[in-house]
Order: sequence, then C-alpha cells, then structure tokens
Amino acid sequence: MKLNFQWPLSLRIFLLIWFAMALAVVLSNMAVQELGHRERKQLEQREDLAQLARQAAELEAAGERRDARRLLRESGERLRMRLFLVETEDLFRDQRRSRHRLDLPGGLPGQPAVIDAPGGYRMVVWPQAGGDGWLDPRFFRSFELGLTFLLITLACWWIARHISRPLRNVESTARDIASGDTSLRVAQKVARRRDEIGALARAFNAMTDRLCTLLERQQQLLRDISHDLRTPLARQRVAIELARDSIADPDIMDSVLRQNERLEAMTEQILTLHRLSAQGQSMAQEPVSLVKVINDVLQDAADYAEQRRVDCHLDIADDVRQATILGDQGLIGRALDNVLQNAIDVTPPAHTVTVRLHFADRWLRCEIADEGPGVTAEDLPNLFEPFFRSDKARGGQGWGLGLAITRDIVQAHDGRITAFNGEQGGLVVRLDWPPFT
Repeated sequence: MKLNFQWPLSLRIFLLIWFAMALAVVLSNMAVQELGHRERKQLEQREDLAQLARQAAELEAAGERRDARRLLRESGERLRMRLFLVETEDLFRDQRRSRHRLDLPGGLPGQPAVIDAPGGYRMVVWPQAGGDGWLDPRFFRSFELGLTFLLITLACWWIARHISRPLRNVESTARDIASGDTSLRVAQKVARRRDEIGALARAFNAMTDRLCTLLERQQQLLRDISHDLRTPLARQRVAIELARDSIADPDIMDSVLRQNERLEAMTEQILTLHRLSAQGQSMAQEPVSLVKVINDVLQDAADYAEQRRVDCHLDIADDVRQATILGDQGLIGRALDNVLQNAIDVTPPAHTVTVRLHFADRWLRCEIADEGPGVTAEDLPNLFEPFFRSDKARGGQGWGLGLAITRDIVQAHDGRITAFNGEQGGLVVRLDWPPFT
C-alpha cells in the first residue's frame, strides 16, 4: 500500500530556512579556515620573518634571552604581529595557552604561523588587525554575516517562488475558466504536490469537474425538453385550429390556442438561449442599420403598446442615423424586442417608454427606459440570468429568459449590456454596440 505522505507548507518553510542558516554557518567556517590556512602559509614563506626567527634563535642559543625577546617585541610592534620563540617540544603546549598569555583578540580565528629556526627553535607568529597579516577579525565577522544574509535571502526567494508560481497557475486557470474555457484544469505538476497548495489544486479541479458536469446536464435537459416539446405542440396547434371550427364556443378555443402559442414561444426562447450559449455558434455577419431595426421593432410592438395604453417615444441623435453595426439583423431585432416588450409590460397605463439612440465613448448606445417600479439593488446583478425574475416583476408575463437571451445576443456581437434604475424611477437597460466602419 502506497503511503500518501503530506508535507505541510509551514514545515517546508521552517526546514528550508533552518537549512539555509545551518549551511551559512558551515560554509562560513570552512571559508574562514581556508583563508586562515592561506594566510598562515603566506607568513611561513616570508623571508623577512625567517631571517628574524634565525636572529632570535641565535640570541637565545647564546644565552641572551632578554635581547631575543626585545628583538621579537620590537619587530612585532613594527610589523603589528605577536612573535615569540619556543622550543619544538613545547610548541603544542604553548599554542594552547598562547592566546591567553599574549592577550590576543578573541575574534582572531585559525592557528598561528610556525617558522622553523636553528637550534631546535620555532617562532610562532600571530598576525594582528591592521598588520602585515592580511586577515582582520572584523573581516571574518562581516564575511560570516554577509554569507548568512545571502543564503537566507536566496532561501526566502526560493520559498516565495515555490509558493507563488503554483498559486499563479491556479489563479490564471480560474480566470480562463471564468472567461468560458471550461476545458482547462490546474496543471498536474501543481496538483501532485504533497502540501496544502497541491490539495487546493486537486480540490479546485474536482470542483470544476463537478460544476461542468452539472452545467452540461442542465444544458442537455433544456435541449431535450425543448426538442421534445416542439413536435407535440405543433401537432396540438393543428388539432386546436381544426377543432375551433366545430365547437360552438370559440372563446374557449381562442384561450387554448393562446396558451399553446405561449408554450411555443417559450420553447423557441429556450432553444435560442442554448444556441447562443453553445461554443462555436456561428451567425450572419453583415452591416445592419440599428435605426431601421429599432423602427421595425417599435412598429411590431405598436399594437401591444396601444392595448396596454403605453406610449413609446423614440429619440435618435442626428449623427447615428447612418451608423451601422456588424452582425445578424434578426438576432439584433430579437434582443431589442425582448427589452422593449419587458419595458412595456412593467410600465403603467398612460406612461411612456423612451428609446434613445446616440454615440457614447465610441459606442453606439441604445437606452430603453420604462416608467415602472424599477428593480431592487439586490436583484440588479442577477437581472440577465436565465429564469430570474425580479420580485416586483413577478406579476407580469414571461419566464425570465428574454433579458438572458438579449445579453447573449449582445455579447455575441462584441457588445455590452447593463441595467440600472433611472433618476426619475423605472429601469434603464443600456445596450452598447461596436459601430461598423
């Protein structure tokens, strides 16, 4: 059985920083010892120190110990070194206590240089700071601190990169999925990580798979229901029209026929919404006069507006009368008709629906404003979602598909749609279209 051991991210960070500090201490000590060894070799090869060792040994052998010590002391002050002469058999014993006896700096690393002298003597050389010895105790401390800072900085940079790169992958994948590419998932290299980031990636992929499955089932359900309803509704319509002539009460049959027409319209809207939402949906691309489309939509809605005693007012700026947009005239007309019908439905009798067309920030803007009750601030963000109906609009007709279809049509034409409550009340739906030049 394979164990799936997890490495917590906090443990990784702790171990990396601890390892960086330990590595800095080890490497700095190795570097200091190497530098000290080089300095010791350099001092042992100096001819002036070798000559001084011979002179001191000759004085010591001649019994002039005081003169030998004075020579070493004066030469040491001139060279800024601590010099003393020892016999060979006492070398190691004197090295162990030389620091304390000569009051040498505690920060001086390494071992002293040892120079052979005649008569079984050796001269021990301790370099001092600022002397001919080229190593300064302060240099060692600065070197250790600098190396430690460098290694810890590299470790922290690696940790930040180790954490930020997979998180950027998750973020970019989520952004692309939100843009519509539901086939993307977080890279397996990130999902295989045995820490919290890997767990997040695996959970994200599982969540995306589940949501895509639910979305596909929803679209398949709508598609199947719509297709299955069209044939019996068409047959029912023919049967109703045939039975209409043979039944004494035509009002009942007219009511049944109207309900059948409503079901057919709902089915057609569901199919239109599915076709627009499907990836790779193609549509006609031709210059369309938006002024002509708006006039046709208003003309078709004239009887319905008159029945509801609602006036429709058209306000067109002079500079947009010849403007065109690129797209499908039928879909554009359907989008505008959905918004207009919705505005007429919610506008009280003896009030007005205003349609304005003008240029705004290089967009061809159409605004349809009603004088109805408006929409609450909580419902505005969901107004263009399928099957959503605002609380104040529940008494009207429809299934909450008209504005959703309008949104998909506008987006398919590289446009944008927004809705907001007007200053004088009512709802304003703004449709921005890119002009065709």
